[in-house]
Amino acid sequence: MRVIRAWMDDLLNKTVIFGYDRIGYSVRKKLWSENERQVSMKDKVCLVTGANSGLGKVTSHHLAKLGATVFLICRNQNSGETTQRQIIQSTGNPNVFLEIVDMSEPRQIKEFAVRFRSYKTGLDRLINNAGVLLNQRQTNSEAIEMTFATNTMGYFLMTNLMIPHLLQSKGGRIVNVSSGGMYGAALQLADPLFKKRIYNGVKAYAESKRAEVVLSKIWANQLKEKIFVASMHPGWADTVGIQNSLPTFRKITHSILRTPEQGADTIIWLTVNPNLEMRESGLFWFDRKPRPTHRSSRTHHNLHEAQDLWKLCSELSQCNGTFPVIQNQSPI
Repeated sequence: MRVIRAWMDDLLNKTVIFGYDRIGYSVRKKLWSENERQVSMKDKVCLVTGANSGLGKVTSHHLAKLGATVFLICRNQNSGETTQRQIIQSTGNPNVFLEIVDMSEPRQIKEFAVRFRSYKTGLDRLINNAGVLLNQRQTNSEAIEMTFATNTMGYFLMTNLMIPHLLQSKGGRIVNVSSGGMYGAALQLADPLFKKRIYNGVKAYAESKRAEVVLSKIWANQLKEKIFVASMHPGWADTVGIQNSLPTFRKITHSILRTPEQGADTIIWLTVNPNLEMRESGLFWFDRKPRPTHRSSRTHHNLHEAQDLWKLCSELSQCNGTFPVIQNQSPI
């Protein structure tokens, strides 16, 4: 039976439609152990960006329920306070802290990093989940295109600033929430901020999610045997982001979309599962299984392009970072 279900898993993944929706989730769930998600997180400190709704809120709630100290990184004060209050009340865990940070603004991320040091606590898990999908081109206060600023540069800066804290943890982990949409996008370096190209919000989102996967691989190679790094995609989940940014898509697919709880499953699993091995660091996950990072040769990139992405993020965020030397690395 397990062989048949594993075959069905691969088939569903190739069909996309029936793999990314709730049908795929329901089929694959029969192969999973719930015990891998029900692990005590007492004495663990977790930081979740985009924690006030959707996947981030579900993930934060589950971690608090398992006893973790959770830092909610939210852009909106009111929704952040509501989420914090709801999680504390429903889990009985008082160690849920709110920090207001706009992940598109490097200055705010850097200011948070200074505040975080004042908590005098370590960090065991970093879940980069915040993201935007816009219908029109917008920029942050530094004139950087908003999708790239939030989904790529924000991940880059928050991660690099939190790595020193994660290195102090025994078994630190970074989980980067990407999207299956990245399969249709190559790494864009000629005009990543859409200064010359006609703006396409879906394309900008997909390219930013591809960049997240590339950065995850770089961190995994840089932090070998020190910090476990994973990127993943949640499938098609019915979140506020989908409702606001892709209303037509949601109207067509709402009956088969995953719930936020289903979409967050692999995020939580990667965060708490004690059985992950360091040799699996840097992989791209979907429904608790490593998946290919490319479906087409046109989306491949080489080491020099990955290095250029790193340099671009470093320059835009004004965060000094050195690209690690990776030997024998073919297109990634």
